[in-house]
Amino acid sequence: MEQEKVVQVLSDVDSLASPSQHIVVLRRLAGPLLSLGMLCLALWALHLLAREVNYHQVRRYVQSLSHGRLLLAALFTALGYAVMTLYDRFALVSIGRKLPWRRVGMISFISYAFSNAVGMSLLVSGSIRYRFYIQNGLSTGEVARVVLFCTTSFWLGLLALTGVTLLWVPLPANLPLAAFSLPLGVLLALIPLAWLAGGQIRRPVRIWRWRVNLPSTRTGLQQILLGALDWGLAAAVLYVLMPDQLNHGFGHFLAIFVIAQIIGLISHVPGGIGVFEAVMLASFGATGNQALTAPILGALAAFRVIYYLLPLCTATALVLQREARGLRRKSLLAPWFTGLLPSFFAGLTMVSGAVLLFSGATRALPERMAILRDVLPLSVLEVSHLLASVIGMLLLILARGLQRRLDAAYVLTLVLLVAGAVFSLLKGIDYEEATLLTLLAMALAPAHRLFYRRASLFSTSFSLGWVLAILAVLGCASWLVMFSYKHVDYSSSLWWEFSFRQGGAPRALRALVAAAAAGMLFAVASLIRPVRLHREPPSEIELAQALPLIKQSACAQAHLALMADKTLLFDPAHKAFVMYDIAGRSWVTMGDPVGTDDATRRELVWTFLEQCEHAGGWPVFYQVSPANLDLYLEVGMNLLKIGEEARVRLATFNLDGKSKKVLRNTVNKLTREGLRLEIVPADAVLPLLPRLKQISDAWLRDKHVREKRFSLGAFDPRYLVRTPMAVVWQGDRLLAFANLFLSGTMQEASVDLMRFLPDGPAGIMDYLFVELMQWARAEGYHWFNLGMAPLAGLQNRRQAPLWNRFGALVFGRGERFYNFRGLQRYKDKFDPEWEPRYMAVPGGIALPMILTNVASLISGGLSGVVRR
Repeated sequence: MEQEKVVQVLSDVDSLASPSQHIVVLRRLAGPLLSLGMLCLALWALHLLAREVNYHQVRRYVQSLSHGRLLLAALFTALGYAVMTLYDRFALVSIGRKLPWRRVGMISFISYAFSNAVGMSLLVSGSIRYRFYIQNGLSTGEVARVVLFCTTSFWLGLLALTGVTLLWVPLPANLPLAAFSLPLGVLLALIPLAWLAGGQIRRPVRIWRWRVNLPSTRTGLQQILLGALDWGLAAAVLYVLMPDQLNHGFGHFLAIFVIAQIIGLISHVPGGIGVFEAVMLASFGATGNQALTAPILGALAAFRVIYYLLPLCTATALVLQREARGLRRKSLLAPWFTGLLPSFFAGLTMVSGAVLLFSGATRALPERMAILRDVLPLSVLEVSHLLASVIGMLLLILARGLQRRLDAAYVLTLVLLVAGAVFSLLKGIDYEEATLLTLLAMALAPAHRLFYRRASLFSTSFSLGWVLAILAVLGCASWLVMFSYKHVDYSSSLWWEFSFRQGGAPRALRALVAAAAAGMLFAVASLIRPVRLHREPPSEIELAQALPLIKQSACAQAHLALMADKTLLFDPAHKAFVMYDIAGRSWVTMGDPVGTDDATRRELVWTFLEQCEHAGGWPVFYQVSPANLDLYLEVGMNLLKIGEEARVRLATFNLDGKSKKVLRNTVNKLTREGLRLEIVPADAVLPLLPRLKQISDAWLRDKHVREKRFSLGAFDPRYLVRTPMAVVWQGDRLLAFANLFLSGTMQEASVDLMRFLPDGPAGIMDYLFVELMQWARAEGYHWFNLGMAPLAGLQNRRQAPLWNRFGALVFGRGERFYNFRGLQRYKDKFDPEWEPRYMAVPGGIALPMILTNVASLISGGLSGVVRR
């Protein structure tokens, strides 16, 4: 197997670019902690602004909204989401791609419904668009351009509408920003105008690190008008729900609405929840005015339900409908769609948990409590209220397990959804949330095959963002308790009051504390589990445990584990392992998981991903085969073709024909000169090592190269004595050697370390390969693996992904760094069958650093990438 290089170095960087681990950690924590801090400030501001308002007043205003207003708000919402589909339509036109209108509309609606409700629009909508559009024939680069077009249109429209509105209708004098209304309007309006002016520039414009081709003036105008119309319709939804006392004209309302939306977006709080409401409430001067504060809060609550929650439920129904259609046809869903469903179910489970917690924090309807007083013992009501909130917290935790496809999380979620529905009815006849939980349980029940992992929920990693999301829901529930029962004076006796009529506040407090305690117990149970660090080289015991798995593997490449330069990660039963090494933040496995049990290998991929997450690393699977791509697609990784592997079918291999004339003559000539091949068993290699060492050193000096690693072996006596050795003799003189990889299933034979004397006869490597293939065929092996030709088979076409075009360019013009074409031509003369090989990588902008890290691993350091 030849030495390999996958990429030309994009930049001369160290293996870990950050000068300080503390700075790296702080940078990772800064965003989520800032969002949580903004949410806490917003909830505190709402508490101060609404201190004279109680829950009943808000509910009365919502109930007083006429059907006409609600229908008009729903109509504006439908129009708004219809306009959003034009973002994608125009984006596809701008990149020259055409897809059916219905399909584009569905993709756009689903992505915006989730991103508007969840927040982090670029990440959420971008990931959804990526999964859908990739399956519709778009390349990764084209999807990125679509997402960039939509995001740019979104912000240009918002800035243009805000700027024009502030110039047209200045902010009220009592607002903090009123004095800056005019200059702020001018500044915001200038940004879209500059974008339009940039359309006249025909060359790429440098914006920070990137070079961007600005759209034409016509396209830029489309973006601005489309974004402004989108935001105008969103404002209209809330405008028709606001109380009549605040009807000072749509322009005045629009100015406050867009400023509040910008602040909410900048805060990075999911959906801007709390932040948007606090700004709206403060901007309308409702502080201390009970008559206005309650209606405004009621209108904002109705706006959240109509504009965010209803589209989210509709988008969820569309996704579940596609799943049901696939189940009815009794056919497997496409891998990309199957990969979406666990995340959808996880999101809905988290929403259901939040609903239970919020329901437990608010007052029950008096008329329903009157019914329960006559038919239900008080003890049942109290226990049901407490357990419903505990189940809400557990659902927030189990949502992570569903996302990770855990079988235990699936079963527990089903049980808790049904139990939550029952307790919702028993605690207050809350049939609305009981219906939601039941429908989710019915949708989740037939999807058991998607949750196949047998891992423990306690060993699942919870990202910082996930933990902060749970804390945010718990914080909102705490705020709801304070808001709903602010008229109740707190005392220690509240904890021990049990009553149908006056027991609402004690029940809410007990339920909140019980839910928090459940979360704390889970956190403590997870933290006290021992964490095993997987960074040590394998011990002799581990190599002995790996050897039977290596022999059972159909792929001879598994023998690279015997080099002992890569860490081995086993499953608990030692039925499979992955070998990996670390460069920078990249945790790179060599090949697919080794083992014969498919379920164990699949679970091992998840385990490796979770270990990377614990360490803050990037998981990378290098040189994986097409037969195992589903293992990586299911966990959301992207695939890059890195070359093609040459495998000779031994049953048909021969030296007959005109195409083999040169090979045939070389072998015959060297045979007449007295060369012979000997296969030395592994236990007889040790006495030969001094002579093999002389050949190896001479070969390295002659080639002006150094030892490589990771995907290749090196001259290490401890490694070489673990495999048989093929040696070429001429009389008593040793000319060449190669250590052998022989699969125990007789499927494949291959070589790794190949060295020969520089002054030996010409064609000795051809002789060695031909003799080895003939020996392997006689021994009963089916294939002979010649190794991978890096970057072979990548196409440099206009519609090809950017990575393919870059790889094809390096393959054709990168001879300065590596003989890409020569290696492929050399292997091709043995008439092999070429099979693609891939690298599975996480999505995002870390790809250049990952490629650099992988190249560094293979080349034995960054300096080895640019020299032999």
